[in-house]
Amino acid sequence: MKKRILILTGILALGIASHFYINQNYIKKEKKIASQKMISQKVQEKEVEIEEKKDEIKEAVVKVENKYKWNLNDIYNNWSLWEKDLIQMEKMMEEIKEYKGKISENSEIFTKFLKLQEKVDILSYKVYLYPNMKKDLNGGDQKAGENLQRIITLFSQYSTSTAWVTPEILTIPRETMVSWIEKNQDLKPYEFNLMELYRLQGHILDAKSEKLISYYGQYQGAPKSIYSELSTTDIKFGEVEFKDGTKLPMTYGNYSKIMATNLDQGDRKKAFDTHYKTFEDYKNTYGAIYRSSLQRDFAVAQTRNYSSTLEAALEQNNIPTSVYENLIEVAKTNSEPLKRYARLRKEILGLENYHSYDGSIPLVDFQKEYEYDDAKQYVYDSIAPLGQDYSSKMKTAISDGWIDVYESKGKRSGAYSVGVYGVHPYMLMNYNKTLDNVFTLAHELGHTMHTLLSSENQPFATHGYTIFVAEVASTFNERLLLDHMLKNTTDPKEKIALLQQAIRGITGTFYFQSLLADYELQAHRLVEDGKPVTPDVLSKIMSDLFREYYGDSVETDKIMEILWARIPHFFNSPYYVYQYATCFASSSVFYDRITNESYSAKEREEALAKYLTLLKSGGNDNPMNQLKKAGVDLSKRETVEAVTKDLDKLLDQLEEEINLIK
Repeated sequence: MKKRILILTGILALGIASHFYINQNYIKKEKKIASQKMISQKVQEKEVEIEEKKDEIKEAVVKVENKYKWNLNDIYNNWSLWEKDLIQMEKMMEEIKEYKGKISENSEIFTKFLKLQEKVDILSYKVYLYPNMKKDLNGGDQKAGENLQRIITLFSQYSTSTAWVTPEILTIPRETMVSWIEKNQDLKPYEFNLMELYRLQGHILDAKSEKLISYYGQYQGAPKSIYSELSTTDIKFGEVEFKDGTKLPMTYGNYSKIMATNLDQGDRKKAFDTHYKTFEDYKNTYGAIYRSSLQRDFAVAQTRNYSSTLEAALEQNNIPTSVYENLIEVAKTNSEPLKRYARLRKEILGLENYHSYDGSIPLVDFQKEYEYDDAKQYVYDSIAPLGQDYSSKMKTAISDGWIDVYESKGKRSGAYSVGVYGVHPYMLMNYNKTLDNVFTLAHELGHTMHTLLSSENQPFATHGYTIFVAEVASTFNERLLLDHMLKNTTDPKEKIALLQQAIRGITGTFYFQSLLADYELQAHRLVEDGKPVTPDVLSKIMSDLFREYYGDSVETDKIMEILWARIPHFFNSPYYVYQYATCFASSSVFYDRITNESYSAKEREEALAKYLTLLKSGGNDNPMNQLKKAGVDLSKRETVEAVTKDLDKLLDQLEEEINLIK
């Protein structure tokens, strides 16, 4: 996911549960939509490529044909129609308030309330995303920016004015609610979310307390806002003079480009040291920001009666903390393939010493460009194993108007997929003809298809899938694309580039995200245990983890300790990154069972049916249960270990191809 980047968790609709979830997340509805974009961006390879500046405004001027642009008229033809829906939504929000003190009286009143709440939620997708997406196309669009701020303010006010909802729902005895659902079919679509409220009842406060907490909603986002300003608006990167006489400031973009393209190790070291020195120079400020974020998380956990910050983060989706702990333990104790890859790269590149800044250089000189229409065909052809219905829907998804393909002036960087409920998903790309972008296209189309299938097969209340399963379809599609392209090329250099792309997915999406998840857990436990949180303490955790994961396969660069200050997810979305790794592990299992011919044809068909059922299930159950129904149990060590074995197999293939061109 490169994304992934940061923008939506799945717009506020847990349908009914509106209010426990609204109180916690609805306050910043923009964050929910934001997280949907976030999950859809493909994870960068290693530490040197983590989370590029997501809000960077592109300055390139490119004339783009309409067929390669979004058709936002599918949402609204003009601002007047948007304004009309905004007024309608505000009116319904006022009507919601009239139900205070009444929803527990009988099932009829309660049902009317839920249906009205659902109308608000459905409309909110369009009303929020229209200005949001217009601003993503052109950061200088003042009207879009102003209207987006209006929506954000409205959501914040609405959250406070409706803080009574969940506490009042919970005054209805669970037995009574079960009886209402059994007798009233109109309540059936809301059953799962309603039962989740009762499961989480011990973490929901009374109406007065919930309202009080809601006032602090925007304040709780302060660490994120401060970090963003410091790391984007105010940050000053040093300049490097390279051996060819070129001078460049080591901004995020320039740094990543140098790491991936400059073949001189000395130049890469200069760029690396200069870029990370910026974060080292501000380590006390970054340390203070992160400490406040950790303290906030612990305060919230205590306020809501959780035993730890990890439990608070995972309990909403009923994910055992043992799943998180199992992931980081398995990744750390099975890091030999990761070390093997570093040693192999060192040998192939002919380096005396291998450093962190050597991890992104291509192993062979491969400059092939892939036209977008060709890339689109590659992706379409590669998903044939998923069946005719999936292929038919994919053809619609890659049609005109759903994907904004090319870079243009003012356009947001990166890539994402976002669903507009009642319309269709949209994808943003900045396609640049590289092999990496071909895989990004496959990745984002995986998200798009997941969203499409969920929306078509679930009622609104349960159409939104969780982040915990969000990267399954995207990474699965990447693996299908890899197979297809490997089978259809005879160029050994292209094969090596393809294998490197796949290996980078495992090292970056599985191993490195597991390392970061390990880091987050250790950092939060400092606060929980009452220990000091200083920049030096935070840096030592990172240093120790690098030693555990990479051993002596990578030289120790002390300045790399400050990496924690460069990871936006730590400051923006605590306990988020582990889901990249668990999704990758899940998709590896699905890929094996659907494509491995050691299984019988019937077994492969059954595995495919279960996989597609998962994609159609939205949020109709807790994600661990959804995965288990589909045949994946992340509580088992062997499920996660399978990824490490996949890496070894890919390394075997890579060595074979390298030997062919020696």
